[in-house]
Parts: sequence; structure tokens; C-alpha cells
Amino acid sequence: MFDDGAPRFDERILDLELPILGICYGHQLLALISGGKVERARSKEYGTTVATIDKPVGVLKSLDRQEKVWMSHGDDVVSISEGFEVLAHTDNSSYAAFRHKSRPVYGLQWHPEVIHTSNGIQMLRNFVFDVCGCEAGWRAEDFVERSVLQIRQAIGPGKAIVGASGGIDSTVTAVLSAKAIGDNLTAVFVDHGLMREGERNSVTTALRKLGVNLVVVDAAKTFLEKLRGVVDPELKRKIVGEEFVRAFERVAEESGAEYLLQGTIYPDRIESGIRRHSDKIKTHHNVAGLPIEIKFRAIVEPLKDLYKDEVRKVAQSLGLSRDIVWRQPFPGPGLAVRVIGEVTQEKIDIVRLTDRIVTEEIERCGLSGSLWQYFSVLTDTKSTGVKGDSRAYGYTVAIRAVESKEAMTAMFARIPYDVLERISTRITNEVPKVVRVVYDVTHKPPSTIEWE
Repeated sequence: MFDDGAPRFDERILDLELPILGICYGHQLLALISGGKVERARSKEYGTTVATIDKPVGVLKSLDRQEKVWMSHGDDVVSISEGFEVLAHTDNSSYAAFRHKSRPVYGLQWHPEVIHTSNGIQMLRNFVFDVCGCEAGWRAEDFVERSVLQIRQAIGPGKAIVGASGGIDSTVTAVLSAKAIGDNLTAVFVDHGLMREGERNSVTTALRKLGVNLVVVDAAKTFLEKLRGVVDPELKRKIVGEEFVRAFERVAEESGAEYLLQGTIYPDRIESGIRRHSDKIKTHHNVAGLPIEIKFRAIVEPLKDLYKDEVRKVAQSLGLSRDIVWRQPFPGPGLAVRVIGEVTQEKIDIVRLTDRIVTEEIERCGLSGSLWQYFSVLTDTKSTGVKGDSRAYGYTVAIRAVESKEAMTAMFARIPYDVLERISTRITNEVPKVVRVVYDVTHKPPSTIEWE
């Protein structure tokens, strides 16, 4: 709000009599431009809090007196103009929600769009259908039909390759592209040596079952060599992004493909800072991590405006298997961003083994269906331990398990202690160079889901 170049909107928008909903920064901006006051918050709010609904009307219609909401702000509205009225407050914010007294203009300090706001969907539904008067019309089937047409128009009679990792985003992209251009599509799976245990076989088997023309590129040695000595996570992502494209270019040259299709989704673009006023949280290898010069005529991203939960709806409409639809998200740079510091083969082997243990124990106790992601991180911290009757000095492994819906926010999962104990015991018993296991209890925000 107070940074140089902080975005504003044209005040004349408020005179258009259009429904407006300001969320978080938008809430503050509405208050400021309409004559209210915004200041640095005395107590910043990150995570869940309880909002007291003073007037359950408009956007807040049918809500309870006390609502659990998700906050992420360091500034606060401290006054509103006479034309507005307060709808809700929290212990730290007297103006947590407001509306204009005569126009359909609302402001919410919290984030209704995230799963951690208990009735956030109801709030958005109130705004879209009651305040705006819209009707529900989006269907995954319509998106499929439209995307196939758009891909066909973008590529025409040309050939294309699609980067296929086996994840839901790239798999949906591959299936949509195959529907659009048929035999002119080649799916490319790049094995960068940074995959989870057994992943190459499971991914290639699944893709071939879908009838996609698949090429597997073994580039493990190249990626490891390029990552040698690199400790900065942003540089890791950019190196991986460039090496992916170079591998795709080599396949494209052999097949005559001029276009590259990617399973980029909206959170990838947002966190990479693709908009003029959006901050770069981290470079995603398939967005800002791409090299400036590429040999493709164009990059086509049919899912670029969808969130993960929407991609899953599209996948289900395409008839993809449950294993693909609910496959645990995995970062493009793979285990390279789950090794803190320099990536070596030894460290990759350790984090791959610890990740397998985490996966086996989480799935064995039936928790996987309620979790967004669960994995291990090899930290760059070493500590003293005792194994047998001897001193041991080894690595510290962190366990991360989160609940989310769209990956823009996440809450750490409250894994039962007996499950954590089994994971810790197995890791320290089965991985000789690990002497300590810790559990990450940080939400997103302020952290991200991945450590790097």
C-alpha cells in the first residue's frame, strides 16, 4: 500500500454503479480512495483468525456470528467514509468488512477465495449470484471443447511437442493437445534424475496407456552437472527451466515440431510475478525460469488461467484415472528444490529414500486422501546424534505435509504423533546419514509449500 509504485485504480470506476468486491489489498484500496484511512497495522495478521459478523447482509448473508477466516496483511483500514458501513470486525481490525450504504460495493480484509476461510465459497457465491445477479454457466466439458479448438487454431497444420511430467497439469495438457492435433503431437518426458523413487516407470506407463506418442529423454547426468555448486533456489529453477527447454528443442528438431505445449497453471504464473504489480515469490521453471531465447515459434499454455482444483475437474471430464487426477503435486525441478544447498547425487539419494518412507507411512495410515502434499526435505543442517553406542554426526530431514485446495494457501497438516514417530524411526534407522527428523508446522503464508 505504501510502497513506491503501489497499484491504484481509476476512481471513476466507483461511479459506474457496477458491483465491486475488494479483497485484502483491494479492500484497503477501496477504503482509501473513497475517503477512508489506511495505516501500518499494529499487529499483522497471517493465517486463520475469527471474524465477528456484525451485519450478515450482502456478501456476508447467511453467515454465522463468528466465522473462521484467513488473513494475510500488514496494513489495516482504520477508518471508512460516511458513505460506508462496517459489516464485520476482528480483534485486530475494526473494519474487517464493509459495504457502501447505497451501492453494491464491498470490501473484505480476509481472503474468501481460499479453503481456510470456512465459508469463503458462500461469500463469493453471495457476491456473484446475489449482488451481481449472475448465473452459473462454467462447465469443465465446455472448457475442454473450447481448449481443443484454441490449441488447433494456435498450431494449425504444424507439429508440436508437449512437456509431460506425469503430473495432472501436463497430462491434461497432453490429452487436450492430442484431441486437437492428433498424430502431430509428441509428448516428451525428460528424466532429469531428480524424480521420486520409481517415478520414471510409473509415469511412462501411465502416459503410454493414454495412447500418447511418448519420447523419453535421459538427461540425468546433464542436469546434475549443470546444478553442481549451485545453492541459490532461484538459480536452480532457472537452470532446470533452461535444460528442460533445450531437451525439448532437441526432440523438436528431430520430429519437425515448431510449437511447445506446457501445463502451466495460474498459480505458477502468479508466484513467478508475471503481472506488473505482482511480486515474484519464486521462479517457476516453466514460466519465469524459461530462457529468453528459444527455438519454438510459440509456447501454448491451455491451462494458464486455471487453478489446480479446476484442472482436476477437467481431468475428470476427460475420463482420466483417479491415480492421475489425485496425483500428489510435484515441483518441476523435482528433488533439486527439496535439497537445501548444493545438489549432489548423495543428497538426491537420501531425499529420495526419505521421501519414499514418508509416502509409505502416510498412505499406509489412510491420510493421503486428505492431504495436498506430503514429502521430505534434506536440510543443510547437520547435528550430533547417537546410533548404537557411538556418536553420529549427520543430516537433519524435515517432513512437510499440508492441506490445501488450490496451492495459493496451505495449512500444515496435524499428522498424528504415532505416524510421525514411525516416519522418524524408519528414517533414522534406514538412512544412515540422517540423525534428526523435524516436522514443519508453518502455514502458507508466511512460508511456501516447498522449502525452495
